Amino acid sequence: MGLENDRDSKGRKHKKCKNVKEKELKRVASKECSPERNEKKKTKLQVKDIDKESKYSNSEYSENFKGRRKGENRRELDFRVRGNDRSFDNGSRRQDYKRYWSNDKKDEFSNQDLEAKESSYLIGSRYYSEPKRKRDSNRKDRENKTVIEESKADELKKAAPVKKNIDMITTKTGGAYIPPGKLRLMQASITDKSSAEYQRIAWEALKKSIHGHINKVNTSNIAVVARLLFKENIVRGRGLLCRSIIQAQAASPTFTNVYACLVAIINSKFPNIGELLLKRVAIRFKRGYKRNDKATCITAATFIAHLINQRVAHEILGLELLTLLVENPTDDSVEVAVAFLKECGQKLAEVSSKGSNAIFDMLRNILHEGKLEKRIQYMIEVMFQIRKDEFRSFPSVVEELDLVDEEDQFTHLMSLDDATDPQDLLNVFKMDDLYEANEEKYKELRNEILDTDNEDSGSENDSSGDEDEEDSEADDNEEKRVSIVDNTETNIIALRKTIYLTIQSSLDFEECAHKLLRMEIKPGQEQELCHMFLDCCAEQRTYEKFFGLLAQRFCQVNHIYVAPFEQIFSDSYATVHRLDTNKLRNVAKFFAHLLFTDAISWAVLQTVKLNEEDTTSSSRIFIKILFQELSEYMGLASLNARLKDPTLQTAMD
Repeated sequence: MGLENDRDSKGRKHKKCKNVKEKELKRVASKECSPERNEKKKTKLQVKDIDKESKYSNSEYSENFKGRRKGENRRELDFRVRGNDRSFDNGSRRQDYKRYWSNDKKDEFSNQDLEAKESSYLIGSRYYSEPKRKRDSNRKDRENKTVIEESKADELKKAAPVKKNIDMITTKTGGAYIPPGKLRLMQASITDKSSAEYQRIAWEALKKSIHGHINKVNTSNIAVVARLLFKENIVRGRGLLCRSIIQAQAASPTFTNVYACLVAIINSKFPNIGELLLKRVAIRFKRGYKRNDKATCITAATFIAHLINQRVAHEILGLELLTLLVENPTDDSVEVAVAFLKECGQKLAEVSSKGSNAIFDMLRNILHEGKLEKRIQYMIEVMFQIRKDEFRSFPSVVEELDLVDEEDQFTHLMSLDDATDPQDLLNVFKMDDLYEANEEKYKELRNEILDTDNEDSGSENDSSGDEDEEDSEADDNEEKRVSIVDNTETNIIALRKTIYLTIQSSLDFEECAHKLLRMEIKPGQEQELCHMFLDCCAEQRTYEKFFGLLAQRFCQVNHIYVAPFEQIFSDSYATVHRLDTNKLRNVAKFFAHLLFTDAISWAVLQTVKLNEEDTTSSSRIFIKILFQELSEYMGLASLNARLKDPTLQTAMD
């Protein structure tokens, strides 16, 4: 069988068998030879096109749909539809697809059948005009379901609680917020002061007032806030007061010294309030210690430290707290102890030096063991440096907050074991049967504290007495002129600073005396100059003859300085027990030099009484050093002769 090359309609070469090609040629020839068959087929296709055109002749959509046939232009088709031209012949461009049904079968989708169906069918008749058909099979289930739902709804209506009208004032928490104006109207509408409603309104007003005063306290207005608190019945609201102070201190620990000062002022008038607050703070510290809450322990310990500084709490409480923290050291416990010592170390060193030294020895042992982390070890080293600097950066009480005298303060001797009952019921409202009587008692007590006996009567006549008061004040201003006296000692402090710097910058006593004499000391300041000489001499490690010569020169240049030095000798001998050994030795040698040079009179020795009752160990050491120095300067014979001088016998008797 031979092969020959041929090309298809696209020009591609392929190989065909000769027999296959001959068969195709015969089939094409047979088609061309049957014109009747071709004519019949053409007629059939034209009839088919006419049927389809009549089927969609009433719709522009049908024309558009028909125009999408293969090989037709959309614009030409639209033009023919508008011109009602249906006589075109598109057979040349249309492809012939054989129908899937036979020729003798009727076309069920003709245009006449569709029009008949549309005319006989009503749109929506099934859903709107005709009633819905119910299913008999589910009727019983639906009826049972509706019965169950109705029974449940009836049960819920019966079981629903009846809404009660709750009085917002008599609720446990005080109810919703009531504006102050409305609260005053409600209080004014209640005439019976012994009723629970009136007392509850007064309790809420007291709570808001105390809380507001505590929130605005600071260093500058602490005295004003204390007076405002005394005007409120803080005996009745002592639980609220203690709770507000503790919450405010925990929220802002930097103002702990301010809150401690406020507590000290209140404690001086009402010791039971100070004791209650101290007890609650101690309980708070113990709870934080058991829960390992470092933040709570630090805030509570800092508050206790400042209460000790203000002499509200005894130092035993502080030493017990430190022992508890340092006895079994951990990182957190030592950190709390260091924070406590920073605030209270200076006070403990003053009132209990042995206890303070014992605590620092324990810290030193902890540091040497080196079991704690580096951060805590650095904190202990910083604490020792602060102690070496004598707590200059951490004073126990600053000058602005030292408002209560030591004799007016009441110190509570309490330990950690004594703090057991915080008395939390005092924070909750409780009706008082003797409300009016107790209010009158507190009013009398308040008047004694604030000296406001005529406060109520004066407020009634304010309108009538304003003009008279202004006139009287104007007359008083004309008649009296108030002289302002500076009691802050600012000038004295500046003078002492200048004298100290002059002494330190001088090479010898003559230069120093020359500079000081040129300062033109004002009358009355000679005493301060003499005190500065003695204080600078006492602060030296060993006695320096510089200060004795300087004092001698001033006494010899101007005799006005003799009397101040003689008075200082008497005062120093009376308070010599307050000096340590080093200062005592320097002071004795200083006055020995003045006596030897006759800068001051030997009559000052009349203040010395050599007997067991009038002398102490410190005074006897002072006398011993004084006469030893005199014997070295004068010699024993000259000293004996001077003491037996008849002019000094009145002083020696």
